[in-house]
Amino acid sequence: MSGILYLCATPIGNLQDMTFRVLDTLKEADLIAAEDTRNSIKLLNHFEIKTPMTSYHEFNKYEKAETLIEQLKSGKNIALITDAGTPAISDPGEVLVRRAKEEGIIVTSLPGACAAITALTISGLPTRRFVFEGFLPSEKKERKAVLENLKNEERTIILYEAPHHLKGTLKELEEYLGDRQITLCRELTKKFEEAPCMTIPGARQFYEEHDPKGEYVLVISGADPNLKKEEQIRAFEEMTLEEHMQMYLDEGLDRKEAMKKVAADRGVSKREIYKELLGEG
Repeated sequence: MSGILYLCATPIGNLQDMTFRVLDTLKEADLIAAEDTRNSIKLLNHFEIKTPMTSYHEFNKYEKAETLIEQLKSGKNIALITDAGTPAISDPGEVLVRRAKEEGIIVTSLPGACAAITALTISGLPTRRFVFEGFLPSEKKERKAVLENLKNEERTIILYEAPHHLKGTLKELEEYLGDRQITLCRELTKKFEEAPCMTIPGARQFYEEHDPKGEYVLVISGADPNLKKEEQIRAFEEMTLEEHMQMYLDEGLDRKEAMKKVAADRGVSKREIYKELLGEG
């Protein structure tokens, strides 16, 4: 029988957030696959865990995944840990999980700390619907495409950012998202945890005068759907009624359906559109 792949959440700061279940699993596993063995050895030593460890990180995630899959298929139980938090979230572990699922290997997750959820819950922003983007892409074209998509995102947005990139990212967020609310979470679960609420322009200005320190989780309010609708209506009102009608007629709609669409776009009744087109309004 194949072994089991255990995804073990580790503390994001406060070591007391380690769960009893994770501790037992790390002690009983045949092997621990760690993102950075130099970092993880400190954690294992603290809890007196002697299980053998191997590295599994961004730069070996494909070839090493195959090695680990073979070990799992031979019956070994492997515990996967990341530098901090939950494996496979903005993490190379997702590759290993996908391969394990493809091979029919059992994968189970041992819940615990996750920086994105921790930040969301203390942000003061809506939590019912949210989108997690992790780190924005470094490639310019891809980064621009993601930011363009976020312009109209109505759900709360969660991003990760390193301190040396924070100032530049805030400038981009102001350019694309404007005057949104943002909570900048840092030092989560640690003694000097902070989660100040600001506007994006206010945060950009603050960090022009103060150097960012620590890893950040940015929680940003979604687009206001009412403002979005108002912007759409304004855009359509810049067209003449005839141009607006022709736009839908060119798409193959009949005149009746085109009038319905135009009325909806402009936030008025179909009767008003009909009267204006006949010159009765």
